[in-house]
Amino acid sequence: MSDHSAAQPRSARALAGLCLAALGVVYGDIGTSPLYALKECFHAEHGIQPTPENVLGVLSLIFWSLSFVISYKYIGQVMRADNRGEGGILALLALVGGRTTRRHIGLVLLGLFGAALLYGDGVITPAISVLGALEGIEYATPVLRNFVVPLTTVILLLLFLFQKRGTAGVGFVFGPIMIVWFACISVFGVMGILREPGVLLALNPWYAVSFFIRDGVLGFLILGAVVLVITGGEALYADMGHFGPRPIRLAWFGLVWPALTLNYFGQGALLLHHPEAVSNPFYALVPRPLLYPMVVVATSAAIVASQALISGAFSLTQQAVQLGYSPRVTIVHTSEREKGQIYVPEVNRALMIACIWLVLAFKSSTSLAAAYGIAVTGTMAITTILFGVVAREQWHWPLPKVLGLCGLFLFVDLAFFSANLVKFWEGGWFPIAVAVAIYTLMTTWKRGRIRLTRIMEENSLPMDLFLHDVTKICAARVPGTAVFMTSHPGGAPPVLLHHVKHNKVLHEQVILMSVKTEEVPYVPEEEQIALSDLGQKFYEVVVRYGFMDSPDVPGVLRRLEAYGVTVRPMEATFYLGRETLIARPDERTGFAVPATKRRLPHLAMWRKRLFILMSRNAQTATAFFSLPPNRVVEMGAQIQF
Repeated sequence: MSDHSAAQPRSARALAGLCLAALGVVYGDIGTSPLYALKECFHAEHGIQPTPENVLGVLSLIFWSLSFVISYKYIGQVMRADNRGEGGILALLALVGGRTTRRHIGLVLLGLFGAALLYGDGVITPAISVLGALEGIEYATPVLRNFVVPLTTVILLLLFLFQKRGTAGVGFVFGPIMIVWFACISVFGVMGILREPGVLLALNPWYAVSFFIRDGVLGFLILGAVVLVITGGEALYADMGHFGPRPIRLAWFGLVWPALTLNYFGQGALLLHHPEAVSNPFYALVPRPLLYPMVVVATSAAIVASQALISGAFSLTQQAVQLGYSPRVTIVHTSEREKGQIYVPEVNRALMIACIWLVLAFKSSTSLAAAYGIAVTGTMAITTILFGVVAREQWHWPLPKVLGLCGLFLFVDLAFFSANLVKFWEGGWFPIAVAVAIYTLMTTWKRGRIRLTRIMEENSLPMDLFLHDVTKICAARVPGTAVFMTSHPGGAPPVLLHHVKHNKVLHEQVILMSVKTEEVPYVPEEEQIALSDLGQKFYEVVVRYGFMDSPDVPGVLRRLEAYGVTVRPMEATFYLGRETLIARPDERTGFAVPATKRRLPHLAMWRKRLFILMSRNAQTATAFFSLPPNRVVEMGAQIQF
């Protein structure tokens, strides 16, 4: 973690390439907001008519929201909080975690809920972006209205089916697509502004203030629609590790922010002359002959925005697995060069079903907009709190500075959040329901793993005691290498004890391997391996990975030759324990229980059953650790859980 920028590209050409790539990944979400944001501000349910005073007031709110929340809060401040270059709420969570005080445990739980909310955002963004783009067909030819939803469903289905091929082959076209998109919306925006230059008066923040004064409660509730213009703020932060802060900042100030401002003001200028265009001011701004080409460009940009959120969900899941908040899942690397390009089939299927269900259930971007803001603003508020903790505890900022800055951020975040709460029953319940479900799964898995780890530790044997008796209980040592996977270094794991008890034999060379995940994105190769010679050709190997790394046990074994231990992975035998968990109620009597029992965290019966279900459906350790399947021996045991 640092309070300064990460390493920057060494040449102008490399910097330009990263800026182009950032356009395609980072700015897809916020970049497609003009499709529906201003339209929603003047939707009939808000009761705000597109009068000149209201148009200027809303435009001023939009401009200053972009300026304060995106330019100042995220670009200027939050992106300074990186975990060795990585951003995002889980990276921020890793910075404030690691302690066991009640306060820090509360912060961790809060951060987990913020991460869970991001999944709700990841479900809604593809649906609302593609729907909003294709609604241009309905605007151009109303008789084709009934084709919008089926066509959106087909595009989303193809998008999710394409994920298994990876984005490496098409990633280079995302940036150019977004350049075309931002160029188009800039040109159309300038055309609108030239017809009514007076719209630039909205740059004055007084128009936003007077809008609140004049419209009161209605003016406050309009924030529930204005929030749509800043929905990509968390994506900026989460994708920082892929590009670094400098390319993201240059792309924002050099192209994205000016393009968005021009287009919103162009739409506003149009409404000053033609208030009836409020049904779809984005496409009303486009010259009639260019409507269908613009629908194609908008749909392409929406697909890019969707891809960014889908890839973000894959990355978030990988981090959750490595940090111990999710069971093992299938992680497929789709690029030999880029670590961040992964595909998670289980997450892909869940997102596909949820996105298509949303489109079929809500049927329009207007209906989906009601479900959008709660997830985004909730995550923003949690990010502000965690950022304040990092600024105080890691950077040692003075308390007045932390309270002043983060208090201001939180005031704005909670204003947007409160304005969106009124839309809870209109669709806002959906991302909350998704977040609660995912939060429950993550906390159940974490607590269940802690409980299971302590039970396994109690069933292990001190290694020195085992080595002292091994010659008595082991009839023979046979040629070869045995690798026993264990999550508890320092003791003889149950799978080793069972093997010796039942088979009465050991390989000539025995390796006890533990894989640990550190609360940093990546661990350098030279710091990953720690080897201890225990004597009698027993070796303990502890491998440390970051939460963005993927374990590769055979690769580690090949590297042991540099430490004086020769292992051929395709000739070794890998021993894994397969536990059959049996749920039983915790004993709650008035009698004292042994110390080991008191150390077990309490789990309700429903959580135990949920944990067991998740364990049964987790990816196998063989696949997760990249072990050769024909060299694996699994030994089962029943555990009273």
